[in-house]
Amino acid sequence: MARIIGIDLGTTNSCVATLEDGQLVVIPNTGGYKTTPSMMAVTDNGKRLVGHLAKRQAITNSKNTVFAAKRLIGRGFDSAEIQRAQALLPYEIVEGPNNDARVRINERDYTIPEISAVVLREMKRVAEEHFGEKIEQAVITVPAYFNDAQRQTTKDAAQIAGLDVLRMINEPTSAALSYGFGRADTGKFAVYDLGGGTFDISILQMNDGVIEVLATEGDTYLGGEDFDRHIVEHLVQAFWDDNGLLLENDTMAIQRLKDAAEKAKCELSELTSTEINLPFIANDAADQPLHLSTVLERNTLNELIGPLLERTRKICESALNEAGVSASEIDQVILVGGQTRTPLVQEMVAEIFGQVPSKGVNPDEAVATGAAIQASMLGAGEAGPLLVDVTPLSLGIATAGGNFARIIERNSTIPTARQEIFTTTRDNQKAVKIKVLQGESDKACENDLLGEFVLTGVRTAPKGEPEIEVTFDIDASGIVSVAAHDIETDQEQSIQVNPRGTLTPDEVKKLADEYADDDIELKD
Repeated sequence: MARIIGIDLGTTNSCVATLEDGQLVVIPNTGGYKTTPSMMAVTDNGKRLVGHLAKRQAITNSKNTVFAAKRLIGRGFDSAEIQRAQALLPYEIVEGPNNDARVRINERDYTIPEISAVVLREMKRVAEEHFGEKIEQAVITVPAYFNDAQRQTTKDAAQIAGLDVLRMINEPTSAALSYGFGRADTGKFAVYDLGGGTFDISILQMNDGVIEVLATEGDTYLGGEDFDRHIVEHLVQAFWDDNGLLLENDTMAIQRLKDAAEKAKCELSELTSTEINLPFIANDAADQPLHLSTVLERNTLNELIGPLLERTRKICESALNEAGVSASEIDQVILVGGQTRTPLVQEMVAEIFGQVPSKGVNPDEAVATGAAIQASMLGAGEAGPLLVDVTPLSLGIATAGGNFARIIERNSTIPTARQEIFTTTRDNQKAVKIKVLQGESDKACENDLLGEFVLTGVRTAPKGEPEIEVTFDIDASGIVSVAAHDIETDQEQSIQVNPRGTLTPDEVKKLADEYADDDIELKD
């Protein structure tokens, strides 16, 4: 039986794990670290760096160092999130031929799946060195609130990396698997997952070897990167107040500030104040060096990140409402993601749920180890909890008048398939365009367009007579397939949705072949 690994592809750090002889093992990289920065860089001579090697040179090579790519994955170039990222990130984001976002480095445009694939290839390499054998299969985690485009693109990244994804599992569910490993706990649980770039909250029921997700909510653009940004903005303002000089257009200075902000944020999880010293951060009008030296208090950090955490409170309340559960009915709250080490986060979670959250799992490793448990169940047939997950967003089609007809409601159990009957809107209409949408607005234009296709051969008849059955199918990984069937003529058309802004199958295969050739060259 081929070995299957579990991978947490994170915004800030990634992690790979396995289940060996009944023990969960997080596999360390070459430097002995159990997590690897999700970063890729290209040097002036064209050498590609990944992980810690990329992070170490980020200050001096910020325009050619890509981080937080997970925030860009599966998004159209014209999306609000990409436009926001363009204003904040030091590297250049350009539009690709599929309306996808790409990163331009040394006059080459890298697709976002390609950048994620470089990180996944590193996780694959770490596992292969650990086992001394080739690894080709994996269970990969994604934020619970990822839409279909983001899931599809993550799967594309794995294919480019030379990995067959047996299942994609939602991060909070994966953490719950890790928490429940070797335990016989029952009851209702909340998994509060605040990582580097995304936030998820899932309400689950654990009972008799079954983990059932009751509801999930989230924000795919909320996390530790925003904590860092708020600290950087605070430091930029403080430097302006002291020196009358703005640092925001100095990419090297901003990268130094970002590194200092991340370090200070971590230190303030243990301390009430920390010093930030950055000598020679800039030069004044007389070309004299200026230094940044300040003390950041935990109270100041709390003020900076408070509004961000209030957003997570509202999302938690919405998830409880969707699940039909009150906060007092939650038996245990599990914290996942590095940002949950922040004292204010723990205080807010305790306030929301009326209890001190559990620290029974390592917040940096729980998602990867949960994926390893699922991998072991799929590969070796190991006994383990049955996962019953949900789709985070409603799915449906555009109808006459620009309306959105839901076929599968959000928080429906997956895998699932649903059908609805629709009809024509014009007399003698011979073809019907099916626009597949995902979202929660009643207006079609306000939801994400996943794809569209045309059903031809519809019976010639007055409008309203033909019966067209539209079927949505969502697999265990949350991937969507859609079929349309004219009941009278038996004409049928179906697609596995390839969302707007993602790569075509041919592009994915071409990139996979290119990176496979890279591996051959390295071995040679």
